[in-house]
Amino acid sequence: MASFNKITCVLALLFLSLALVCKARVFDPVKYSRNRRGFVSIKGSHFALKGSPFLFNGFNSYWMMTVAADPNMRHQVTEVFRDASAAGMSVCRTWAFADGSSNALQLSPGTYDERVFQGLDFVISEAKRFKIYLILSFVNNYKDYGGRPQYAQWARNAGVQVNNNDDFYTHPVVKGYYRNHVQRVISRINTITKVAYKDDSTIMAWELMNEPRCDVDYSGRTVNGWVQEMASFVKSIDRKHLLTIGMEGFYGDAMPEKKQFNPGYQVGTDFISNHLIREIDFATIHAYPDIWLANQNEDAQMAFMGKWMQSHTADAQAILKKPLVIAEFGKSNKDPGFSLNSRDLYMNAVYTNIYKFARNGGTLGGSLVWQVLAQGMQQYGDGYEIVLSENPTTDNVISRQSHAMTTLSHLVSTNN
Repeated sequence: MASFNKITCVLALLFLSLALVCKARVFDPVKYSRNRRGFVSIKGSHFALKGSPFLFNGFNSYWMMTVAADPNMRHQVTEVFRDASAAGMSVCRTWAFADGSSNALQLSPGTYDERVFQGLDFVISEAKRFKIYLILSFVNNYKDYGGRPQYAQWARNAGVQVNNNDDFYTHPVVKGYYRNHVQRVISRINTITKVAYKDDSTIMAWELMNEPRCDVDYSGRTVNGWVQEMASFVKSIDRKHLLTIGMEGFYGDAMPEKKQFNPGYQVGTDFISNHLIREIDFATIHAYPDIWLANQNEDAQMAFMGKWMQSHTADAQAILKKPLVIAEFGKSNKDPGFSLNSRDLYMNAVYTNIYKFARNGGTLGGSLVWQVLAQGMQQYGDGYEIVLSENPTTDNVISRQSHAMTTLSHLVSTNN
């Protein structure tokens, strides 16, 4: 009996210790608030953090909210943040939308699935935990995750006369749907952190739209009017966060001579005039020469990539006088002759140019590779996926770039 009592006592102490550990792991919103790193801002024509230069290496993981809506799958979000943080990446771009689709955030205009919203709450809280900033996009151009086509369809369902999906940019009803979504996201109070999104410095920036395009007006003026209206609206309710458009970088009518740098076609946007809008804090470009120039060889695609980056970095510095982010780039395993080595060489070449442009005093602030996944996420694979834990050579390329950009931040700060 004496032996039994000792065992009972030991077990009781063990359970008490476990209980205290579990209690210690309970999320503390007060501590979260006090430990915020500060908002990323603009100083001159560069990104800044607490007054010092902020140069970064980052990634895209668009799927995070959808996956996190299922508590049993949240470990995949945690895995990506953990591995990305270990590789020195400090910015993640992801969706704050899923419109009328399966696992939709916005089921219909103004009607939301709280379960999915709590998934986004988790994404933000985990990003903070791993010291990663977020760029959150409000809507898609494409039908994936609903996007612009879903907004137009909602209007049709309500009996509104909508001619085509490009009425997204001009019809007052459809624009009202979008503004309401923006308001709902920005004013959301995180159920985990108890901090309103608009007050959370974990969010680096809002993005108006992923890759806006307009088929009825290639000049860029229709999109320009929409950007001006929606950028003003966002800033009217949130001036703490940075704002970008989400553009691919195609040139329009503002400087016709620049159209020579487009990959043979236009999409109804204008890199220059759209980003000159005062409320837009920084510019973005995307780069997919393997898709845009699929009929050309790899050398030609690489040459295009170099000219594409050089032209936009020069314009961001001389004309826009705003920071520039390479917000999407990558190499697909579906490309002819693909190998892990070819991807590593390609990424290293892009990273080298990014570092060079940043080091030489330009306004290029960082890049976001497309895309990082966790293990066992084959359903989200699109050819460009990188699982850091399974790709050590690519992880090494990414880590070197992260270290180089962080070191450059300190050097620039010291020289200033």
